[in-house]
Amino acid sequence: MHLLRFFPELARGHFRVTSSSTPIYNCIAWAAEDDTRWWWPDGDGDYFWPIAVPRTETLDAFKQAYAQLGYEECSEPYLEAGWQKVAIFVDASGVPTHAARQLSNGYWTSKCGRSEDIEHILAGLEGESYGRAVCFMRRRITTVES
Repeated sequence: MHLLRFFPELARGHFRVTSSSTPIYNCIAWAAEDDTRWWWPDGDGDYFWPIAVPRTETLDAFKQAYAQLGYEECSEPYLEAGWQKVAIFVDASGVPTHAARQLSNGYWTSKCGRSEDIEHILAGLEGESYGRAVCFMRRRITTVES
């Protein structure tokens, strides 16, 4: 599988492809549960980025983007009842490269560039391509009562 060439750590744990590839959205959007557009803080404004969040490739800007969706920073990536989490990855220079969203089963879901969506363990995407997950954020899960 082509993803294993870029992310060899995927082979060490749970991993499965959950969708076909598409160029419509990226990992930052997918972690935000938006599969309709590409999210990136490019200076030219070619891609979606939340209003009032700096269009800079900094960890702080990415935290602010997810904070607008109700996320708050937390210290651990572990599954917590009643919370949904995102993890923000950075490269060796501290520049954000990727985001993943935790699923209710404890695994993580990611969109790998223009490639497929996958379900994986968090460490599966850590390495040379995306760096490592350094920031975890959570928001309360709202349930609809019947």
